[in-house]
Amino acid sequence: MPRGRAAKFPQQQQAILQQAARLFASRGFPGTSMHELAAATGVSKALLYHYYEDKYRLLVAIAEGHIDRLTALVDDVDASALAPDARLRRLIERFVQEYADAQAHHQVLVQDIKYLHAADEGRVRDKERRVVACFARAVAAVHPGLAAARLEKPLTMLLFGMINWMFTWFRDDGTLGYADMSRLVTEFVVGGLGHIATGPLHVTGGRCAEAVTRGLVTENTEARRDCFGSPGASK
Repeated sequence: MPRGRAAKFPQQQQAILQQAARLFASRGFPGTSMHELAAATGVSKALLYHYYEDKYRLLVAIAEGHIDRLTALVDDVDASALAPDARLRRLIERFVQEYADAQAHHQVLVQDIKYLHAADEGRVRDKERRVVACFARAVAAVHPGLAAARLEKPLTMLLFGMINWMFTWFRDDGTLGYADMSRLVTEFVVGGLGHIATGPLHVTGGRCAEAVTRGLVTENTEARRDCFGSPGASK
C-alpha cells in the first residue's frame, strides 16, 4: 500500500518553488540545473524529483502560479463593486504589492515564458489578456473618452510598464515604501503630475524628493521587459 504524502509536503514544495523562482530569475531557465536547485534548497536531487517531475514542471508552476494570483486579484477587485476611481486605485495598489512580494516570479514569467510548450504558453497568455482587459476596463471607466478613442489598452500597457520599471531601480529601505510608490503611481495615472504637486498625497516618513533620492539604485541594472514581456500579451 503506497504511503501518503507527508504533512509538510506542500510547505516543502512551496519552498522549492520559491528558490527555483529566484534562481531562474537570476540565471534564466536554461542556465539553471536541477543539481543547482537541489543544492540551493538543501535537498537531494532524488528528493527534488519527488516534489517536481522535472525542471520544466517548475517553470510552469512558477509562471502559471503567478498569473493565477494576478487573475484572482483582478477578479477580487471586480467583485468589490467599487466606484470607477476607487477601483482603479485598488487595482494599482494591489498589483504593486503583489509584484513587491513576487518579484522573482514575475521576472520568470516575463523572461522565460518563451520556453513553455505551445499549449502551456497559450494558456498563460490567455490569462495575461484577461488581466490586461480588466485594467483597460478600469482605465476606461475613469475616463470614458479613452475607450471611444481606443486608447484604454495602450495606456494600460504604459501603466504596467511604469510599475515593472519601478522594480528595476527602487529600493524599499529608504524613506518611501511600496505603499507610497503605489500612491505615487496612482496619482500620476489618475491626475497627472499637477495632481501630485497640488493634491493631498501623504508620503510616509519624510520629504518626497529626499525619499526618491534614497530609493534610487546607484549601480546600473538591466531592465526587465515591460508588462508581460511580449507583444502577444496585448493582443
